[in-house]
Amino acid sequence: MQGIVLRTLITMLGLFLASTLVPGVTISGAWTFIFAAVLLGIVNAVVRPIAFVLTLPITLVTLGLFILVLNAAMFGLVAALLDNFVVAGFWSALFGAIIVSITSTIASWYIGPDGRVEVIVVTRR
Repeated sequence: MQGIVLRTLITMLGLFLASTLVPGVTISGAWTFIFAAVLLGIVNAVVRPIAFVLTLPITLVTLGLFILVLNAAMFGLVAALLDNFVVAGFWSALFGAIIVSITSTIASWYIGPDGRVEVIVVTRR
């Protein structure tokens, strides 16, 4: 349970950074950040694997670059489902999804498989 909450907070941070840095992404209200983070997690867990399998041939032809389009589509889908989450177009969705992905990746370096923050201490002998 702690891991889900921590990953939701990380996604909220990524969404905040995306709404701050990307001109076409607007998220207003704290509850919208919470709902968007939870909904993005659900969409990435349920819809994205199905979409990935359906678009596997084009992903292979583009050497994996189509996954960026798939991420932008999932980002746009979440924006379409929430009223206070607005994405201006494809490029805004693409850059917003990239920022959320980078934020999640960097934060995941510090989170172990059980969802706890891990601190690695290096000692010299």
